Amino acid sequence: MSSQTPLHGIQKPGRGIVRILLVAGALIVAGILTWQGITAGGNPDPTIPHTSVGVAILDIGVLVFREGLECILVLSAITASMMGANQAQRRPIAAGAGIGFVATVITWFIAVGIINDLTQNIPALDVQAATGLLAIVVLLVVMNWFFHKVYWTGWISLHNKKKRSLLKSANSAEVSKARLWWGLGLLGFSSFYREGFEVVLFLQSYRLRMGGMVVLEGVVLGLFFTSIVAVLTFVAHHHLPYKKMLVLTGVMLGAVLLIMVGESAFEMQQALWIPTTTVSWLANVIPTWMGMWFAVFPTTQTLLAQVLAAILVIGSYFLARYQTLRSSRPRESGAAPHSETVPVDESVTVPIGPADVEIPK
Repeated sequence: MSSQTPLHGIQKPGRGIVRILLVAGALIVAGILTWQGITAGGNPDPTIPHTSVGVAILDIGVLVFREGLECILVLSAITASMMGANQAQRRPIAAGAGIGFVATVITWFIAVGIINDLTQNIPALDVQAATGLLAIVVLLVVMNWFFHKVYWTGWISLHNKKKRSLLKSANSAEVSKARLWWGLGLLGFSSFYREGFEVVLFLQSYRLRMGGMVVLEGVVLGLFFTSIVAVLTFVAHHHLPYKKMLVLTGVMLGAVLLIMVGESAFEMQQALWIPTTTVSWLANVIPTWMGMWFAVFPTTQTLLAQVLAAILVIGSYFLARYQTLRSSRPRESGAAPHSETVPVDESVTVPIGPADVEIPK
């Protein structure tokens, strides 16, 4: 009991810092939107791109931060029990994550080369529309509204199971130390590279539209906030409300999805993949800043695509909640949960010391 007191004592500063950062970020975004709404004027023109640099940077920053949180959550779970004499086992995991970062950068240049080669043989508008659709698919996978329980619990459980298998085999002399370190390094690599690969695919659409510098600024923004969480987790050993942050960024990504859908539909109109039907009475109602910041254009196709995307996100969220309630009924009747499950739907249990520490909703 006494060992839990210090952990609860250092929980509050970590949460306070995160709340301050989130409030400051929200105020900055609100200020930018207000400024843009006041200064922008005129009617939107659906024949030119409307996505602003600020929107692109914020979208990219949110995605990178979201993926960074998931990576930190997995790494903190698999390294939590490596204390004292076993602390050296964290080194191969950290090295694997570092190699995953380098591999992500290499993957970026490979993807850029492939897409640039395609643009030489395929009209640029077609490539841009195709990468926009790819970005939407990646974003839907990242959000994981349908399978958020299976995803969060299963991905962490898979890594923990592999770690225990390696350590158990090493203790029974079935695995050499070199092989153990290779295995732990692979765990760190897979934890990082999976998130990095998704980000690389998502960012190709923004690179084609906005250029590499905008993408770099958004990535730096996302990595900045991710590094703050990483320092609090791995250096300061603060136990953070991961689930709340993941859900919050998931909601923000829902807004990003609507913007991406509107932009992608607009790009498909430019590429003549779909027709353009202008709603004349909306052209005088929708201000320019709505098109620039939220990709809301006065055309039937773009608006319908965004409505369908909203229905998909909201419907899949409630479906996930329904599945969560159904899966929690056996536990209410007295059945013990499986030892491999991390109860992230009710709380996120991430061990960062000798014992697990539970983060409530």
